[in-house]
Amino acid sequence: MAIVIKKVTNKAELKKFIRFNYEMYKDNAYSVPDLYEDIRDTFMPEKNAAFEFCEAEYFLAYRGDEIVGRVAAIINHRANETWDKKAVRFGWIDFIDDIAVSTALIDTVKAWGRERGMETIEGPLGFTDMDAEGMLIEGFDQLSTMATIYNYPYYPKHMEQLGFTKGADWVEMKVYVPDAIPEKHLRISRLIEQKYHVHTRKLTSKRTIIKDGTAHEIFRLINRAYAPLFGYSQMTEGQIDQYVRTYLQVLDLRMVTLVENDEGKLVAVGISMASISEALQKAKGKLFPFGWWHLAKALFWRRPKVLDLLLVAVDPEYQGKGVNALLFTDLIPVYQKLGFEYAETNPELELNDKVQNQWQYFRTEQHKRRRCFVAKL
Repeated sequence: MAIVIKKVTNKAELKKFIRFNYEMYKDNAYSVPDLYEDIRDTFMPEKNAAFEFCEAEYFLAYRGDEIVGRVAAIINHRANETWDKKAVRFGWIDFIDDIAVSTALIDTVKAWGRERGMETIEGPLGFTDMDAEGMLIEGFDQLSTMATIYNYPYYPKHMEQLGFTKGADWVEMKVYVPDAIPEKHLRISRLIEQKYHVHTRKLTSKRTIIKDGTAHEIFRLINRAYAPLFGYSQMTEGQIDQYVRTYLQVLDLRMVTLVENDEGKLVAVGISMASISEALQKAKGKLFPFGWWHLAKALFWRRPKVLDLLLVAVDPEYQGKGVNALLFTDLIPVYQKLGFEYAETNPELELNDKVQNQWQYFRTEQHKRRRCFVAKL
């Protein structure tokens, strides 16, 4: 039976688009579902500030009355201008193991991109780097995180069969919490404090850091730090407002550390939190009636042994100077006190030596790899 592609045009179809992923992975031990409300808002222009500079449409693949695949077609005009390219992105792609389905989905995105003057296709990517990106190509037997994509091993095989090549790879690491702060780390931290006149700062009140602008300055620092990274597009003030409202409430401020210079300028930040992967699996994508309980327990009461290193950002002026050592000299005792055994990094570009080098004094294990695939239209 032929594959028919239909554009999502209303809320009922958008719900089917979201739920298809839940059905595909409901019995998978490694996939971590998104919260329905959060991912729904991501796809809605009135809820997602990225639509200030992005356009998108969503498509479902049908065989008869059965949904067999989905994909989002996205153009991030800000990223295209920054990197001087004409690229259409495919994101949130899922499909059964049938090359006819994946071909129909990708051909739809290609046609949509050509109609808008694009010349290349790349993905999986979201609207911005704050969305999950990169198709898993190694580590299919590892539990996913809330910030990453899980997919079956046949997905990348389809991409290669469809003529895609590697655009960029990200790696993910397990970083084991040491019994004591590494001595080299301590020495470097003391040296850096004296040489560059910097110090750590802890946050104590979520309300205060919104009021005094610290929360927003953290995201502005991320913009400066991540600007050279693959495909990055600067967050707008609208996006920053959105992320502050969305993410600040779930953070345990003990697991957030800032580094400032003597003039009070923010030069580095490390943000981490207890892993909520298992809690999200128990919630099954639903905050109500009981999903909130699983999440709150993982975050605040009965923490898992795993923490997520959400991000480390260092101002370009201070990169390569060892400022990262101050962050982890401060955070390691917190991790020890809270009983964490190891941390999961977010995806890190494999060629980003500055990021990779920060783990040299820790016991680590690279356990996942994911890829952005690219092709000409």
